[in-house]
Order: sequence, then C-alpha cells, then structure tokens
Amino acid sequence: MVNSTVSLSDDAFQHTIKVLRMQEGQALELFCNDEFNYPAVLTSVAKKSAQVEIIGAQLNNTESPLFVHLGQVVSRGDRMDFALQKSVELGVNAITPLFSERCGVKLNGDRLEKKQQQWQKIVISACEQSGRSHVPTVLPAVSVDDFVQTPFDGLRLTLDPYAQVPLNQIQGARTAQRIQLIIGPEGGFTDIEVEHARNNSFKPIRLGPRILRTETAAMTALAAIQYEFGDLNASNE
Repeated sequence: MVNSTVSLSDDAFQHTIKVLRMQEGQALELFCNDEFNYPAVLTSVAKKSAQVEIIGAQLNNTESPLFVHLGQVVSRGDRMDFALQKSVELGVNAITPLFSERCGVKLNGDRLEKKQQQWQKIVISACEQSGRSHVPTVLPAVSVDDFVQTPFDGLRLTLDPYAQVPLNQIQGARTAQRIQLIIGPEGGFTDIEVEHARNNSFKPIRLGPRILRTETAAMTALAAIQYEFGDLNASNE
C-alpha cells in the first residue's frame, strides 16, 4: 500500500476537500480498519474526486486490550448518535442497536437500513476524531430478547440503578478480556427483560446512587469499564 495512489471515498472527499478545503500538496493521514495509520499527500483534486499518494505506514496503538460489545437501546433524536460517538471514543469494538418494550422509536425496512448506514458513518467519524484505525461495526438492530439469547464468550453486564453489586465487585471482571454491556431506554428495561437478561448470564451492575439518562449511562459505564479493566487507568499498563 505504501507508495501507492488511491482515490478518496465520497465521504472522505466531502470532508477533506469541501469542508477542510485541503489542496494539492497538503499532507493528511488515512486509516483502513487495520492496525496502521497511513501518512499521505494530496496529489490531485478534481470537481468530484481526489487522489492521494500513501507515503508511509505507522503502527497505531490506540486500541484497548479489552474487547467491549455494546448493546444500546435506540433512543430518540440525536441521543443515539451521541451514545455511539462517545462509545467509540471510549474504545468500544462492536455495537448492536436494540429495540425494547419501552424503546419509543419505531424503525423498520428502508428507514432502518438508512439509519444503520448513518450510524456507521457516525462511528467512522468518531474514529477519525479519536485517532482510532480500527472501525467498530454497527451490527443489525435486534430486539433485546434476541440479543441476550445470542451466545457470547465473555462477561455479560447490564446497567441497573437498583442493582446491589458495583462494577468492581463483579465476579470474574478482573480477568475478563471480553465484555458485553447492554444499556436500556429512557424508561428502563421492564422487569421481564431484566429477568430474561439475568437468565442468560447478564449480571446487573450499578455505577452510583443516581439514575442516568440512556446516553449518559453508556458513556459512564464504558468509561468505568475501561478504567477498571481496560486502558484508561495508567496503573494497568
């Protein structure tokens, strides 16, 4: 790939040329979902396309050693966008949008497909902003019940303000290398959903005495998980 010339994607062209107004000869950095960043130079800019020459490859070590899969119930307005953006900044590796009894958002067919594409673009933009070269995948949206029944090799957690056990006291958390976390909607999970998750090995955890909004909950839980078991705590290095 080094010393090769590639064309920018439509989205990259829009951001680089139309928004940042970069010109031929200017330096930029590319990533392609591997463990490297690629320094490059704009070699040509046309009306609807641009080409860059890749001049090097640099190892990107920003990935957390902890694999985290977030199941986030879809929320209204830009709350879901915010949750996805911040989860990527906090090192999440995979995201599954969820529908629950109290979700309040109805999406299906073409609308859901377009929203899925929008969410993936938000994730890519968050990688650009946070310096990640690995792009988390936004998986197809499913119901909470289907999600908790899907096998997962790792520790499974659900955020519950009424749980009795804090995060740092969960059995097996210290040695976990893979964590799956589900975050509920504005109205919370129903008792049946909580019980169903528990029956499928999800352990309820609490993060403090206050009830958090759904988008705040995802950001706070992921920050706590990365601090306790990932790479936000310098003493873990």
